[in-house]
Amino acid sequence: MAGEFEDQGGVAGMDPPSLQRWLTSAVMRRMVRPAALAKRRARAEKARRREGRPHRVEYFHQVDDGYSHLAAQLLRALRETYEVEVVCHLVTEGPGKNLPEPDLLRRLSRLDAGKVAPHYGLRFPESAPAPEPAQLDIATRILSAVEAAAFPDAAVAVGDALWPANQDRLAALAQEWGCAEQEERDARILEGNERRQRLGHYSGAMFHYEGEWYWGADRFYHLEARLADNGLHRDAARHPICPRPSIEAGPLRDEGSLTLEFYPSLRSPYTSIIFDATLRLARDSGVKLVTRPVMPMVMRGVSLTRQKGVYIFSDTAREAAARGLDWGGFYDPIGEPVRNCYSLFPWARDQGRGNELLGSFLRGAFFEGVNTRRESGMRSVVEAAGLNWAEARGILGNRDWEEELEKNRLAMYDFGCWGVPSFRLLDAGGEEVLALWGQDRLWLFAREIQRLLGERRD
Repeated sequence: MAGEFEDQGGVAGMDPPSLQRWLTSAVMRRMVRPAALAKRRARAEKARRREGRPHRVEYFHQVDDGYSHLAAQLLRALRETYEVEVVCHLVTEGPGKNLPEPDLLRRLSRLDAGKVAPHYGLRFPESAPAPEPAQLDIATRILSAVEAAAFPDAAVAVGDALWPANQDRLAALAQEWGCAEQEERDARILEGNERRQRLGHYSGAMFHYEGEWYWGADRFYHLEARLADNGLHRDAARHPICPRPSIEAGPLRDEGSLTLEFYPSLRSPYTSIIFDATLRLARDSGVKLVTRPVMPMVMRGVSLTRQKGVYIFSDTAREAAARGLDWGGFYDPIGEPVRNCYSLFPWARDQGRGNELLGSFLRGAFFEGVNTRRESGMRSVVEAAGLNWAEARGILGNRDWEEELEKNRLAMYDFGCWGVPSFRLLDAGGEEVLALWGQDRLWLFAREIQRLLGERRD
């Protein structure tokens, strides 16, 4: 799930105090160190043994969420492949500031799930509409009535009927498994929501195991790796249920007829770990890359919670480690440093170094711990991008870039995305082929590029 780390300090759009920036940066740096993660996991396992608890994975299912339908299809295999107890909860959409665009997220979950499902060996209908309220009511009441052991199979069957809007199939499932009264259903959902809140999350399609959260099919490989490391895989060969897709440019090469639009932000942890990979994919596949940066969410008035920020940062750390990146030397660039870098972007782009500037800034802020508020820090960013600091210093701080970034944000909303990084692939005629949000979707764009080039060759 893509996003930016946000904190509660200051006012949206304004710079937090320097001490707060330093403290936030220091806490996050410590939190994401691999040694710190290993210690947290060791403490969790020690506590589990001391308390005599089984290895337990808790899953939170949101019936109207496309990602939850994909996740539900992994539940049976999870039980069969690993020596774990699986406890399933029914939940609804989390309240508050954790989900700033809930309507857009529900729509994106349907589109996105339909695109990625075949690549994971899962099912979700393309172009599925939002469930009708009456059908959603039946679906949640069925799942509120089933016994715990039957929930994985029931959740999949209900989703397979709900998303194609198969009313007859839903009615048959209600006959087969029963249909809880509204009060029982509401109590079941309240219990699930409260359990999720106590454990510290807000979203559907989430797996929880001993202090860590894993989002849907896309982060299931992290959960599998941890379970296997704990010796819980029943098969010595340790074949994963849902392996992580790799980003592969493929054998076919374009000559710039396809265009990949890239929407990054300079305060986005997820952007920082996919920026170089995006440039590499464009270079290796031969597509034209158009980078269209946007303002960080908190600097355009969207205030998110510390709870979500901590999850995003820790999740990015796991994703970075899986990519072999030495990530997490963080020094928060919110405010003036971001504005300063964007003020130099058009000038750098005119010299063919726009991507180099953004990439240098992200490496400094998220990998190297460079304080970009200081002149020395900003100078190091500019010079590492192959640009002249004396010239840059003379134009630093202008506001000529603001209109362009706002146009980029509006364009992103127009194709149904609002978070960063987002991507959009255009064909030779400039028509949209694919538009999705998330650093964990670049592999899909790589495959789509190869598909288009293959069709052209045929």
